[in-house]
Amino acid sequence: MATHIYAEALQDNDPEELDEVRNDLRALNELLAGEGLPIHDEPTAVGSATSRSLLGSVPYSFVHYLRRAYARAHEYPDQPLAPVAEGEDPADDSAVDALTYMFESHLLCHSDCEGYYVPVEFDEVLYPDDELGLPGTMVGSSTGLLRELVYVATYLGITLVDGELPDSEIERLHREHAAAEHPLYRERETWLLFYEAARVSVANSTVITFC
Repeated sequence: MATHIYAEALQDNDPEELDEVRNDLRALNELLAGEGLPIHDEPTAVGSATSRSLLGSVPYSFVHYLRRAYARAHEYPDQPLAPVAEGEDPADDSAVDALTYMFESHLLCHSDCEGYYVPVEFDEVLYPDDELGLPGTMVGSSTGLLRELVYVATYLGITLVDGELPDSEIERLHREHAAAEHPLYRERETWLLFYEAARVSVANSTVITFC
């Protein structure tokens, strides 16, 4: 996941990359305008908020573990979250199916490997027409994604303060990740990567790019 793609493309001064990013940003705004939503003005410089995650990426399969965690927390809010059983595929969980086909979750309803989240508030995930040429089949809201990540944090054993991740907690998570001893380490590593990207996206008003 990446943020500030336009600012970095400007710094790199790669004409081909700039054209691609500008085309995607224009298409995103065409999609937003068509839905009656505010258009997005992508910053030309990197903002002051930066990711505190030490992870540059996670395996694509880890995304499904986090999605299952959120789906189960949503469907069974009074139950503790159990790790995925050995040999089971997290994507096959019935809670994932139930929530995905409501087409409302910004975490679940998104490509695993490409596409965008925009720092614009909207409830339902957007489905661009093929003519727009946007990568991925869905566009999510960074604020919607952040809300869902805040919701599932407690189920993963992550402590937030007023909905925010304090430095002391992120340091604890980094220590536990280094030891690789937590039974929900896949979910937690992915959560941290996503949470920090969403936080930076909202704070700096920059899109999130899946890559």
